[in-house]
Amino acid sequence: MNVRSAKVSDAKTINALISNYAEHDKMLFRSLADIYEKIQSFVVAEQDGNVIGCCCLQVIWSDLAEITSLAVEESKKGIGIGTALVQAAVEKAKKIGLKRLFALTMEPVFFEKIGFKRIDMDQLPMKVWSDCARCPKQDNCDEIAVVKDLPI
Repeated sequence: MNVRSAKVSDAKTINALISNYAEHDKMLFRSLADIYEKIQSFVVAEQDGNVIGCCCLQVIWSDLAEITSLAVEESKKGIGIGTALVQAAVEKAKKIGLKRLFALTMEPVFFEKIGFKRIDMDQLPMKVWSDCARCPKQDNCDEIAVVKDLPI
């Protein structure tokens, strides 16, 4: 398996991975246009020339970024692909000078295993102001916030 920055040619596969989770209400939907717009923020896991997972690092503020759209092909779950994708996003965040990462997830135990800690959503005002106000789940959010401080 190889983890690398996403290419424009990966966008449709990324969209299919995310859509699979969104259809089961495990992730928010992302349009293909949105994926193309943010393609430079994505990393993908590739095996035998096929994209089998994706993850996006979305900068929210000067010291804060969110890990979004973490998706792994169903048949490849449980073998470390998600961990490798998040680690790649962590390294990318360090390189660009971020101090803190967070995720909103329905799988907090996964993130806790790789060094994230649960926090109250109120501790992420920049996220709430920027994205949550537009989210279709804003009045009934079922995601759990997790955060990881990065070494400076």
